[in-house]
This record gives sequence, C-alpha cells and structure tokens, in this order.
Amino acid sequence: MTYILGLLLCVSLFLGGISFAKLISIRKQIQEMSETLSDIGSGNGNRKILAASNELTAELSYKLNEIVYSYEEQIYKFRTADEANRQLMTSLSHDVRTPLTTLIGYLDAIHRGVASPEDYENYIETARLKAHDLKNYIDVLFDWFKLNSSEFTLYPQQIELAELTRNILKNWVPIFEEKRIHFEIEIPEKPFLTNVDPDCYERIINNLVQNVISHSQASIITIQMEKEETNIVVRIKDNGIGINEADLQHIFERLYKCDKGRSDKGSGLGLSIVRQLVEKMNGMIEAESEPNHYTIFIVRFPAAN
Repeated sequence: MTYILGLLLCVSLFLGGISFAKLISIRKQIQEMSETLSDIGSGNGNRKILAASNELTAELSYKLNEIVYSYEEQIYKFRTADEANRQLMTSLSHDVRTPLTTLIGYLDAIHRGVASPEDYENYIETARLKAHDLKNYIDVLFDWFKLNSSEFTLYPQQIELAELTRNILKNWVPIFEEKRIHFEIEIPEKPFLTNVDPDCYERIINNLVQNVISHSQASIITIQMEKEETNIVVRIKDNGIGINEADLQHIFERLYKCDKGRSDKGSGLGLSIVRQLVEKMNGMIEAESEPNHYTIFIVRFPAAN
C-alpha cells in the first residue's frame, strides 16, 4: 500500500509539474499576444501573432490574426479611398476653375467694353462654349457621386436592345454629320433580349460615343451588335489615333487621363462611370486599340432566356 501511495504521489507531482509548466507557457504566450496587439494598435501592421499548431493558444492566435488581416485590409481601403478623394478634389478644383476663369475673363471683357465690335460675337460664343463645358463636367461629376452613393438604384427590366440602341443612335446622327464623322450602324433586324436598366444603358452608349467624338479625332465610327454564345455584344469602333498599350489597361480607372494618344480634355470619370454601370447590370466591358489605327470598346450583357 505504501508503495502504491508513493507511486500515486509521484504521478501527482509529475502531472502537477506538467500543468504548472503549461500554465507558465500559456501565460508567456498570452503576454506575447498582448504585446503584439499593442504594437499593431500603434500602427505596426507587419506584426503577427505566432503560435505552433500544438499550443493551446493556437486557435485563439489564428482568429486574432484573421481579425488583424481584416483590420489592415480596411485600413488600406480607407487610405486608398482617402487618397483617391484627395485626387478627385484636386482634379475638381483644376477642371472647374479653368473653364470658369476663362468664362469670367470673356464676360468681364465684354462688360468693360474691351472687346471690339469684331470680337464681340466671338467672345460671346467662347463664353457660351466654356459655360457648356463647365456644365458637362459638373453633370459627369454629379453622375459619378450618385453612382457611388447609397442613393443609386437600378431598375432592370427585360429590354429589346436592338431597337433601344437604334433609338439612342438616331439622336447622334446630326452630330456625326456636323462633325463630319462617317458612321456605320450594323444592328440586325431581329430582337436581342436582355435585362438592363434602359436609362443606364443609354448613358453607357452615349458616354462611349461621346468619348469617340471628344478624344479619338476619328473620321469613321462603327456601331455593331450581335449575339455571341450567351451574350449580346455591342462594339463601338473608331479609326482615330488610338490608345497606347500602357494607357489601355488604366482607361476605366477613376480620374485616369491618357498622357499621349488622346485629347486631355475631359473629367477622367466618363469611362469609369461606363464600367461601373455595365458591371452593375452584370455585364462586362473591355477595350482594344492600336495607336494611329483604331480603338474598339466591347460591351457584353447576358442574353435573356
């Protein structure tokens, strides 16, 4: 009996020693976790909580690391959005101030009688055009803010896209003729059904056509529509000066303006708005271009069953 009691005592002491050792190890791990979290809270996002898979705190460490990863991702998105908003405000200040300053200058010249009788009409016309440029820019800016706010709502419905597209393009014919741009519209006389918001679709087509007129220096524009497997495809192609390869991958980004190959006129928001509208209606958009030869925008929407 004495032997058994002694053995039990030894086992108890051994287990107690193991438990005590584990307790010390866990305490040390928790202390390290606390220090790491404090460091992360101070802004050092590179720190992570380390734990071996066989440690008792391993699962807790992994969960905390997931929270830290999520936190860092949110911080990154916030900083990116903050920087983008700073750029937007800078661009807004410049793009609004420039035509506004010119507009005020011409109106002041007219008001003070500086303009000669020969220049009077030219001053009036220039002021009018600058006022329209300013209005167009503000309209685009308003559209972009609305599109990225909680107020924006889509009203998709099943639409016969061929007829809708023809009706949209009818309004562009006088502008094509005025700008001396030869136009080719290739839309088959058969129904193309898809689910889109008709107003948003009209904005997409108008923005893409306006982009050609404003930036491409093209003499020919071609608008095509066809069904391709399960998609309805709209292609808008011009024979203008094209877009460099380095710029092509960025043209749908907010505020991006090509340094070469296109006019620098514009807000840098038009194509960003187009991409967002297309994607919000479950579509896809891409662009192809060869400098000094052509640019083509390709929009795809799922065909309705």
